[in-house]
Amino acid sequence: MTTNGTGNIDMSGFKGVFPANPTPVKADGSIHEEGLRAILEDNMSHGVGGFWVAGSTGEGPILSEQQRDTVARISGETTKGKALAIMHVGAISTDSAVKGAKAAAESGCAAICCVPPFFFRPNTRAIIEHYKAVADAADGLPLFAYNLPALTNVEFLPDLMDAVMREVPTLKGLKHSAQNFALIRDWKDRGLACFSGSGRLPLPALNMGAVGSVDAPLSLTPWLYTDLYEAYTSGDMERAQARQDEVQKVVDLVLMYDAAAHVCKAILSERLGIDMGESIRPNNRLTDDEKAVVLAAAKKAGALDAPVATAV
Repeated sequence: MTTNGTGNIDMSGFKGVFPANPTPVKADGSIHEEGLRAILEDNMSHGVGGFWVAGSTGEGPILSEQQRDTVARISGETTKGKALAIMHVGAISTDSAVKGAKAAAESGCAAICCVPPFFFRPNTRAIIEHYKAVADAADGLPLFAYNLPALTNVEFLPDLMDAVMREVPTLKGLKHSAQNFALIRDWKDRGLACFSGSGRLPLPALNMGAVGSVDAPLSLTPWLYTDLYEAYTSGDMERAQARQDEVQKVVDLVLMYDAAAHVCKAILSERLGIDMGESIRPNNRLTDDEKAVVLAAAKKAGALDAPVATAV
């Protein structure tokens, strides 16, 4: 755990571009360790600040505990001293999420993130108890909530966030993937490090008070997003707006065929020259014909032609 010398968690590095990378898998279902390292190294070479590992596009909720532990280990090892790995540990049961939090801490990840309990309909007390158990297992790592009501049926609104913050002191940030964009300002006013979950709107999110962006498109063309962030922080709004316009086509790629995980794996397989595998069932998979269409669109959008990267 990193502190700032006063015993408080140092959150200064949690800002900028944090790709929500896909999780490469082999045909036998095991994690493709070489593929995962390649994605992380590639993205870091283009200046990303960290990663949101095993989120929704990373297929975290359907990884086995063994798969998830492997992802945590590889992510912690590969990013050490270079970037910050926020490991998603959300699971259908609190017990499984607790195990994930322990593995993330032991693997050297910089933080954990977690969706609220899903499928069943938890009340506020159940949500708080879930997050307390997960946070307690993470050895003091900062905790990021994952506000994704479209998939969890639980939305973090100010009252719920305040209730959780009162009892979970390591809750320091969130990924805001809810439709109410205005809430980004509320989270900033509460002192939370709020990452926008919209790869389509990185610049408006920064203007609203977000510390950065977390989304799948960032992993495909990290150079566009890091240049946008650098332009924004240096005050070059013309360049930032130009990049904002460019990222739209990358987001459109990820949305093709409602198969985000497989689309991302297909594009990164082509760009990095390593077979990242297919999506994990029951996630949607591309047919061979659909994959060909995706790759043609990716080439047209410039997602297969990365600029020369800087060594990490």
